[in-house]
Amino acid sequence: MNADTQQRILDAVDAGFEAQLATTSDFVAIPSTRGAEGPCQDMIGDLLRARGYEVDDWHIDVDDLKDLRGFGPIEHDFSKARTVVGTYRPQTNGGKSLILQGHCDVVPAGPLELWDTPPFSPVIKDGKMFGRGACDMKSGTIGALYALDAIKAAGFRPTARIHFQSVIEEESTGVGALSTLQRGYRADACFIPEPTGGKMVRSQVGVIWFRLRVKGHPTHVAFAGSGANAIMAAYHLIQALQKLEIEWNERAKADRHFKTLNHPINFNPGIIKGGDWASSVPAWCDVDCRIAVLPGWSIADHQKEIMACVAAAARDHRFLANNPPEVEWSGFLSEGYELTDAAAPEAAFGKAFNTVYGGEIQDLVFTALTDTRFYGLNHGIPSLCFGASGGEMHGFNEFVDLESLKKSTKAMALFIADWCGVEKV
Repeated sequence: MNADTQQRILDAVDAGFEAQLATTSDFVAIPSTRGAEGPCQDMIGDLLRARGYEVDDWHIDVDDLKDLRGFGPIEHDFSKARTVVGTYRPQTNGGKSLILQGHCDVVPAGPLELWDTPPFSPVIKDGKMFGRGACDMKSGTIGALYALDAIKAAGFRPTARIHFQSVIEEESTGVGALSTLQRGYRADACFIPEPTGGKMVRSQVGVIWFRLRVKGHPTHVAFAGSGANAIMAAYHLIQALQKLEIEWNERAKADRHFKTLNHPINFNPGIIKGGDWASSVPAWCDVDCRIAVLPGWSIADHQKEIMACVAAAARDHRFLANNPPEVEWSGFLSEGYELTDAAAPEAAFGKAFNTVYGGEIQDLVFTALTDTRFYGLNHGIPSLCFGASGGEMHGFNEFVDLESLKKSTKAMALFIADWCGVEKV
C-alpha cells in the first residue's frame, strides 16, 4: 500500500469523524444491559444492511454451545439473545480474511444520581464522550465500521472476506463470541477494538465467576447468640478466599508476562444478598464472586482449589462445619490468553500503528479479559486487541477520549487495507 493510498484513507477517516461520533452517540444511548441487547443488535443490523453487507442475525441456542471450550453457564432469561454478523465478500480475492468484532452489552449503570450526566444520554465535553459503554466498547465497534467506511470513501474496496461481528455476553460469559465460532465463522485473523489505551494486549487473564450459597439458623435478634448469622458466615468465607487470592498472586510471580505486575489476580465479591428481616438473624446469604486466573492455568483445577478453600473455611466455622455452603458456577469459566503465532497480523498492524502514532506499539498485560481468547485458544486464529483511551469503565462517568478514538480508527483502517488488501473501485 503506497503513501497516497494511506493518505486518502486517513483523510477519509477525518472527513467521516463527525458522522462516526453521531452514530456512536446513538449506539451509546441504547441501554443494552444483559438481556436487553436487542435494540443494539437491531441498530447494527440496519447499519450493515445499509452498507450492503450480507447480514446473518440469529438467536443463540445455549444447547449448541454448552459443550464447547470456554462456555460459561447462563442463568438469566436468554430467550431474546442474538448475534449479528455482516459479511463483506470481495469481488477480487487478493488479501487475507479478517474478523472485526465488538460487543454491545454493557454493565449496569449503578445509582443514577452518582453520574454527572445520565449514563444513556451521551454527552461530548472537553474532548470526551461520556456514557455507559462509550469506552467499553461501543465507540470501538462503531470505529471499526467507520474504518471500513473510510476505505470505501477513499475510493477503494478490500480484496478479502471480512466478517463484522456484533456480540453479546462479553461482560458475563462470552457465549456471544463463542456462538460465532459455533456458527462456522472463521478468518485468517481477528481484531477486537477494546479500549486498550493505544497498546496491544499481549497477555490477559481468564475469569471464574462463582456464587457462595450460605445457610444460617434464624432466631429473633433478641436471642441472636442462639442462632447462626448467614451474612457473617459469608464474610468468614470471603476472608478465606482473600487468602487464596494472595496464594495465587504469589504463583503469578512465575509468569513471564504477569510477573511484571503487582497483584494481577483480583478476587472480588461483587454482589451480596441475604436475610429477610432486620430483626431476624439471617438464614441465608448469597455472594457472587469473581476471581482471575492466568494463561495456561487450568479452569477445572482452579475450580477445585476454590471448592477446597471454601470447604476448609467451613470446617473451621461453628455452624458451617455441620451446614456446609454450596458453590455454584455462575458465569465466566474462561481461560487466560496469550497472543502467540501472530507475526503476520502483528507486522501489518505495526506498520499501521507507526504511520498513525509513530514508533513501535507497546504491549499491554491485561488484568481483565476479552473475547480474543476464543479465536486463539479454540481455533488458532491470531486475535489482536487494540483500541482507544478512556476511563471509568464499569464505574461512574465512563468516557472515551475522542482524539484517541480518531487515531485508533485510522490505525484500524490502515490495518484492514494492508491485511485484506485493497483495489480501486
